Amino acid sequence: QVQLVESGGGLVQAGGSLRLSCTASGRTFSNYAMGWFRQAPGKERDFVAVINWSGGSTYYAASVKGRFTISRDNAKNSVHLQMNSLKSEDTAVYYCVAKDTTRSGLWVAVRPDEYDYWGQGTQVTVSS
Repeated sequence: QVQLVESGGGLVQAGGSLRLSCTASGRTFSNYAMGWFRQAPGKERDFVAVINWSGGSTYYAASVKGRFTISRDNAKNSVHLQMNSLKSEDTAVYYCVAKDTTRSGLWVAVRPDEYDYWGQGTQVTVSS
């Protein structure tokens, strides 16, 4: 089992920045690709970003590319999402996710069912 705990959400004005963090406990952190999803009210969970085990490769949703940056620190079992130039449409609950890459070896995943563990979510609200 892997436990994921997010932090860093809050209220910010449009154009501002927030940094989300996720701390993992349980299994070997470097076995997992780590990512972020988000879910706005009344909408499905959408992929945001994913990072491979080493942190050397990343992939972003088109809607956030160039504004968001995902990073990880394997020594601290943590993953971060730096969000800049925030827009009202970024308002959502953000979820940290983990994908066990020891089974498939594929680290890029954009569907919710491809991830093995989820955090409880943290609210991000962008006011216009």
